[in-house]
Amino acid sequence: MSTNTSPEDKPVITFQIITDTHVTADRNHEYNLNFELALRDIAAHGEGSSGIMHIGDVTDHGFPAEYEEMLRILKQYKTELPGITFTLGNHDVGLGNWESRLGMYTSQTGMSGPYHDHWVNGYHFIMLGTEQGLPKFCDLSSEQLDWLEHKLGEQASPDQPIFLFLHQPLKDTVAGSLESQDWYGVTQDTELKEILSRYPQTLLFTGHTHWELEVDNTMFPGDGEIATMFNAASVAYLWTNEDKHKEGSQGFYVEVYSDNVLVRGRDFKTGSWIEAAHYEVFYPAVSVY
Repeated sequence: MSTNTSPEDKPVITFQIITDTHVTADRNHEYNLNFELALRDIAAHGEGSSGIMHIGDVTDHGFPAEYEEMLRILKQYKTELPGITFTLGNHDVGLGNWESRLGMYTSQTGMSGPYHDHWVNGYHFIMLGTEQGLPKFCDLSSEQLDWLEHKLGEQASPDQPIFLFLHQPLKDTVAGSLESQDWYGVTQDTELKEILSRYPQTLLFTGHTHWELEVDNTMFPGDGEIATMFNAASVAYLWTNEDKHKEGSQGFYVEVYSDNVLVRGRDFKTGSWIEAAHYEVFYPAVSVY
């Protein structure tokens, strides 16, 4: 895809996005090895990064042994990587006692709760998360939605992007989120869309579906009416439009410039860029290429 960003331009900040690592207790499992590959790729190519944003399903079942393995992998690359910020996924809390699973998640990831926000070099990063242990869906309390609207309004400007992360996509938006596909998943879908319609400068990144980045609807354009949304695929394994499992590991590298955001798909298995997943969102204009 075409880009208006010239080679001599330098981004204000850069960061990477990964999701659905599904780390297991078996250090030789493909999912674990793919997580290592992703971190190795970021360590090699993410110089100057302001952080890694993880969009949930950190582990496969939320078991203590899986978190131990996740932390072991992270420790190997700790000195080579920027900090990692986690989002809550359904696999992290969907089974067993909700409070116990949430406690395990927060203690092992260092996150303060199901939802939290961070300012990075003047840019707002907001993480949302379910407040019930549902099998697939995300349930956002009215308190969380009120908190979100307040946070979106903090120092908000149509000239500057806000980065929002939620494990489950909104219905009928990005790849895998069609109602018939059964992988969308926010109980308060209508309410969240209404809030995002008031902040169309937001970029919403989601995981959950595992859909590969090569498909056409990896990005859902906001067109100035709602947030622009991106499906971030998966590190553990991929899914296709033919509704089939596919081996692979993908994510995003993001570069933020003074008037636009460049989102580039990355294949962690091959260590190469995914040309079909190359997007540029301009501010304050709504043009997307």
